[in-house]
Amino acid sequence: MAEFYTMKIAGLERNLQKFPVSDSLDIAGFIIFGDVELTVAGCTELLKKAPEFDVILTPEAKSIPIAYEMARQSGKPYVVARKGIKVYMGNPIKVSVRSITTQKEQTLYLGEADVELIKGKKILIVDDVISTGESLASVRELVKTAGGIEAASCAFLAEGDAADRDDIIFLEKLPLFFK
Repeated sequence: MAEFYTMKIAGLERNLQKFPVSDSLDIAGFIIFGDVELTVAGCTELLKKAPEFDVILTPEAKSIPIAYEMARQSGKPYVVARKGIKVYMGNPIKVSVRSITTQKEQTLYLGEADVELIKGKKILIVDDVISTGESLASVRELVKTAGGIEAASCAFLAEGDAADRDDIIFLEKLPLFFK
């Protein structure tokens, strides 16, 4: 039988199903896909907390709806750091990432058009959940490599010890569940 963790995010209550990531640890799965109400409300709240920025950057894929909605509400463009090279990405730059949900190393890429958009601009890094910080570190490296300036890093949720960090903006703390 599935177990759930109930929490409020941007004033909305959600039941997050717990999933094992190891024999001793479960996480509550936060899946924003399809939850338009929470996407809109959460982005409104994140934008209230965000400093001035020029471009939004998000890693592929779960946080794309967040980046889109923040771009729509703010009128600023957004860029997606891709997990693979696409034919339209001339001269891509890349960094490697390992996250708690993918459990293997991945590479993130930006094509030269996105690099040009980022170069010299204040970049708001957006994710759905910041946990170990590995994905965030890789996206920060992409910003630096592309010649951008990090305005801030933000997420709907900070998982576990990430909630104790002072270098991220988030809406709510998401606990880890140790067995």
